[in-house]
Amino acid sequence: MGKTDSESRLASAAGAVAGRVRGKVTHVEHPLVQHKLSYLRDRETPTVHFRKLVYEETLLLTYEATKDFPTEPVAIETPLEQMTAQRISGKKVAVCPVLRAGIGMLEGVLSLISGARVGFIGLYRDEETLQPVEYYVKLPEDLAERDALVLDPMLATGNSSAAAVATVKAAGARSVTLVSLVAAPVGIARVHEEHPDVHIVCAAIDRELNEKGYIVPGLGDAGDRLYGTK
Repeated sequence: MGKTDSESRLASAAGAVAGRVRGKVTHVEHPLVQHKLSYLRDRETPTVHFRKLVYEETLLLTYEATKDFPTEPVAIETPLEQMTAQRISGKKVAVCPVLRAGIGMLEGVLSLISGARVGFIGLYRDEETLQPVEYYVKLPEDLAERDALVLDPMLATGNSSAAAVATVKAAGARSVTLVSLVAAPVGIARVHEEHPDVHIVCAAIDRELNEKGYIVPGLGDAGDRLYGTK
């Protein structure tokens, strides 16, 4: 049986870019991250626990995603004396989840960076072409003064993530970091092919994509598992 058009495109893309990672990737292998990921992968994990685990996993990934953010000295006074401390420079951070599954990661970031501005990027994947279709964008007006965290739980083909990063860059973000729960090598390569400057932070780099463009072993459709829609 021959391959469908979408399968052929997927295989061609994988062969063309797999292994050509050009930018920075942080695969977070901390035991807590991997422990929680094991439950996210488990098909028996119910929606209520899946949501909580995504929140907790995002907390841990955010720590890694922000550790290179620039800081600046500020004069403060402790209860005992004056000192010079470090704070994130500029207007700090903008968090941009990719709808809809990225919303599940948003609160995890905001729990650590409560002053962040939030933008939204609505994309869905055309199941025939595997290309992203943009349907909604609302970003902070002062994005040019902020470092952006783009949240996309599943970095599969990389097409949607690359499109989301391009949207945030076009709005002027100082820097862009992509935070994903699970990534595939072809998706990482795809993002870095278009955006070699983007730092990708993820909890896992899985084996490959299947014929439908889903990450395997993966954890299924993150949106469906977050919201109980399938």
